[in-house]
Amino acid sequence: MPTITLSATIHAPISRCFDLARSIDFHTHSMRGTGERAIAGRTSGLIAEGEEVTWQARHFGLVQRLTSRVSVCRPPQVFIDEQVRGPFRSFRHEHRFEPLDERATRLTDIFTYRAPLGPLGRIAEAAFVTGTMRRLLQRHQEHLKAALESEEWRRFLPGEPLRIPPSGPPDASAPG
Repeated sequence: MPTITLSATIHAPISRCFDLARSIDFHTHSMRGTGERAIAGRTSGLIAEGEEVTWQARHFGLVQRLTSRVSVCRPPQVFIDEQVRGPFRSFRHEHRFEPLDERATRLTDIFTYRAPLGPLGRIAEAAFVTGTMRRLLQRHQEHLKAALESEEWRRFLPGEPLRIPPSGPPDASAPG
């Protein structure tokens, strides 16, 4: 089975990285080029263990639907989603998070899949599916990194408190 592994260092706390990666709304935003949207199951907010989402998007020139379920969710280290129904024979996507320090996180995506149609599917995997999936995963990781390293993440995680920089708050007695 083909496996795609991508890693990125993100300059943001692990818990924020973990939560933004689980955000249905952020995923839709990051994949807007494919018209991907959640149409059933959990359609907004943060997906959790046992929950399903059905996505609809245009890939390979066709409108496709895919339902995945979060089979493992261990905050803030890992969550895994797996196809329940859809165009793949199977897929499993591991999202792993490792703290590098309190302000940096290593994100590793491990995507393992099998195309349908037996030998024809294996030819398609080698010819174009693996490359297409790698580009989609890479684009999503780039959007995630950019949002987390700017203030854009606040649009999708509005309940997270504002963190005061280590230098501390401004002196309240100083003239304004």
